[in-house]
Amino acid sequence: MRKSSIVLLLIIIILFLFVSTANVLFLAEDTSESIQEPGVDMAALWSLSDGFRWIYPGSSVNAEGSTLHNIFLFQNNDPYGDAKDIIEYTYHVSPNVCVVINNNASDRIFGSDMIGSIRENNWGEGQSRGNAIDESLSTHSINFIGVIESLLTGDMKIFLI
Repeated sequence: MRKSSIVLLLIIIILFLFVSTANVLFLAEDTSESIQEPGVDMAALWSLSDGFRWIYPGSSVNAEGSTLHNIFLFQNNDPYGDAKDIIEYTYHVSPNVCVVINNNASDRIFGSDMIGSIRENNWGEGQSRGNAIDESLSTHSINFIGVIESLLTGDMKIFLI
């Protein structure tokens, strides 16, 4: 009993240390344009110390000038490695965890009108992408069952990069 308690405590400490130092990259893939070659329409960086930092993918580039929005069109077929390189080059942050959601996951988690709400706030009202997302998130509650379902269906992926 005592040995298992120590192992459990060590696992908790390791997880806490990992989360406290993790840089998480969130990518929202827009499959409405093309299922074979989706674009990344929204992104964010998160860390425990800095919280969320919204990223506009069209303004995030690598040394060659290629954007985060088009990582699925790169020739080396490593879109998430390319995303990490772009974040490191543009923001000088090295993400080590990536969370990817697609339109189906967004619909399950936030409701089917979330993407339209963000676009209306961004394009229609002229808000920055980050402010448009914040405002839309304030009016859409999170369906945690949708998170679990999206993980099980593969519409949401979490992995180390």
